[in-house]
Amino acid sequence: MQNNTTEIKQTTVDRVALARDGYVLLRGAIPPEWLDSLRAAFDDNIRPSEQWPVPRGFGWQHSLLDLDAAVQAVCRLPAVLNAVGAMIGERYFLAQVEGREPLVGQGHQGLHRDLSAHRPGDTVQALAYFDDFGPHNGATRLVPGTHRPADTSDPIPPEAEAHAQQITGNAGDILVFDADLLHAATVNPSGARRRTILISYRAESAHESHMATAELRNVRMDTSERFNPP
Repeated sequence: MQNNTTEIKQTTVDRVALARDGYVLLRGAIPPEWLDSLRAAFDDNIRPSEQWPVPRGFGWQHSLLDLDAAVQAVCRLPAVLNAVGAMIGERYFLAQVEGREPLVGQGHQGLHRDLSAHRPGDTVQALAYFDDFGPHNGATRLVPGTHRPADTSDPIPPEAEAHAQQITGNAGDILVFDADLLHAATVNPSGARRRTILISYRAESAHESHMATAELRNVRMDTSERFNPP
């Protein structure tokens, strides 16, 4: 299998804040002139739940767009890769990307962790927003600093909700966060569009286990490229 390695252009990242909070919100990371084509790609590739190998959650639109060139370009934006590399701390790969959007009155999730693959910090997620986001359309909430629990199998304490912060921003912003950080979507009360792509990056050591379930998750893109942390 081809195994290209990409060197990432150095961009400013606050490593102390990343380690402390477990996330960073990159404002205006997506060039504005890309947004119309990204929204079109999302809408053109919406697939109903029954067309996915594993049925998708009720109350959401899901878009199968991992082969779209513009989407792949977002996944490789230097600012994103720099933040991801700083968090993972070793060679890593782009594992998956799919589109998600909560429908009106839907989208609420309980606080949860997506969980690292083999060691804490080996999996990082990114949410790239194609529309403005906030309480009006169910933006993500998170609990800063909760990405290194003593035991990730412990139940989420009820008091965690009191510390959750709902993020707000504009189309083109990208939230990059540790997979073990407590986070969740909220209900979309207005029905306003909130198209996002959820991107997953993993340490190189997780590639074999990732590929074992790739077909079930409808991963069609090439995952052989490797990225070096800055």
